[in-house]
Amino acid sequence: MSIMDFNVKKLAADAGTFLSRAVQFTEEKLGQAEKTELDAHLENLLSKAECTKHWTEKIMKQTEVLLQPNPNARIEEFVYEKLDRKAPSRTNNQEVLGQYMIDAGNEFGPGTAYGNALIKCGETQKRIGMADRELIQTSAINFLTPLRNFIEGDYKTIAKEKKLLHNKRLDLDAAKTRLKKAKMAEAKAIQLNSTQPEGDNFMVNLSYMLNLLHVKWLKIWAEEVTKSEQELRITQSEFDRQAEITRLLLEGISSTHAHHLRCLNDFVEAQMTYYAQCYQYMLDLQKQLGSFPSAFVSNNNQPSATSMSNASVSSSTAVTTSLLPSTSNTIVTPTVSDLKESSGSRKARVLYDYDAANSSELSLLADEVITVYSIVGMDSDWLMGERGNQKGKVPITYLELLN
Repeated sequence: MSIMDFNVKKLAADAGTFLSRAVQFTEEKLGQAEKTELDAHLENLLSKAECTKHWTEKIMKQTEVLLQPNPNARIEEFVYEKLDRKAPSRTNNQEVLGQYMIDAGNEFGPGTAYGNALIKCGETQKRIGMADRELIQTSAINFLTPLRNFIEGDYKTIAKEKKLLHNKRLDLDAAKTRLKKAKMAEAKAIQLNSTQPEGDNFMVNLSYMLNLLHVKWLKIWAEEVTKSEQELRITQSEFDRQAEITRLLLEGISSTHAHHLRCLNDFVEAQMTYYAQCYQYMLDLQKQLGSFPSAFVSNNNQPSATSMSNASVSSSTAVTTSLLPSTSNTIVTPTVSDLKESSGSRKARVLYDYDAANSSELSLLADEVITVYSIVGMDSDWLMGERGNQKGKVPITYLELLN
């Protein structure tokens, strides 16, 4: 029974406090009550925190869009995150395109120029897809997570203390209003007690009685001056304490900016690594594709070859046909097929630098001449190369067989 009485009393007290705040807030909006203004420093800190929260949310959401343009995938990842479960791994667009190219190249034939080029492009696209996956993972850990922690953690604490400060300010102003009304009621009561009504007129006596009742009602509603002053001191102390707590929290926004700056540097570094990887992958792919007109055309035993020049900055695009065989002067170029069939060796010029991936391969330098030959069962894209005492596999796309 005592617990129930306590809950009822607490509920009644909370309802009274809420009603008092609502009345004070309404009167302030209507211009019928005074409002305690916060000091300029605290106001600037509140504005800075709100501005930080606003732009942090925008940057975070747009970064998520940049890293994952598919809105359905973002929603799915959000749901899995809220359920505290790991989202299923999915292939990205580059990896899907790369696999299609590899499958098409294998279907057309790895020994053909187009088929081999598709395979090389597909492998590069898959490498770019893996680099993109690493960028997303690194950015999520080093950039998005700290921003999200601020929005869902630090700023929520700031918002909670800010709301408490607002309520304490309403309580303070409501106490000031009650004290003011109590003093007005006391002054009016003293005036009425010192002034007796003149005459025995019924209306005069009635007006006096109504005023007296009104004063007593005001004193009951506003309580006595002594109690109102004590309540004002308590609310002023609570307001000052809450203002100090809020100020200390808000001053931490500068540290938040410094932390987010470090996270931004990490994000930029992750992007720089990603774009550098993509550039290197495409540069290597371009070198490999650049050797196809001189190597693969002859490998496919085609009667003629056409060499296309790169697009110039000028308005025209030239296509050269200097490699087309003429009737008067035909240059017979040795082919890899001839080399494989003869089981002999031949000299070859290296077209591009090549770094060996493992100990079974041979590193190459552009324009050097090495000896190459075929081994039974070797992959069609490779030959054995020798340079002095060094020996290892070399890719045929990096070679030009010499007469």
